[in-house]
Amino acid sequence: MEDLKKTAEVLNDLIKINNDRVEGYQRAITELPEINADLKGLFTRFVEQSEGLKAELQQHISAWDGKVDAQTTMSGKIYRAWMDIKAALASDDRKAILESCEYGEDAAQKAYRQAEQEEGISPAARALITNQKIQLLASHDQVKELRDREREEA
Repeated sequence: MEDLKKTAEVLNDLIKINNDRVEGYQRAITELPEINADLKGLFTRFVEQSEGLKAELQQHISAWDGKVDAQTTMSGKIYRAWMDIKAALASDDRKAILESCEYGEDAAQKAYRQAEQEEGISPAARALITNQKIQLLASHDQVKELRDREREEA
């Protein structure tokens, strides 16, 4: 029973991270100038990705009557505030927007690495975490590649 409680706690933390990611990208989408339509499309896909990841995590928890937590994390709230400030100062600066997004993607990767290393979680949950971490790493790398391209062009 203790393993299920620990697993639910870890998976709920990842749900919160995905909630933060959704909110961060939704905010970026609304603040992006129209010239960045390509980023709006990419960020919309990232929102959809996190919604899907959250659903998988929630399904895993619900399968054994664990309580699903739909809040956001304190660190995520701090991230979004930092992103807001950065966006306000450079709302038309594509590189700054991508740097803000990469910061958020780094935070998500860190959270998934920590979750993957937690003691006392079920093997099925660990496999789910690893799979999701790999999916998010691909998104992280897309953001990083775009950011690097912006740096080269600057």
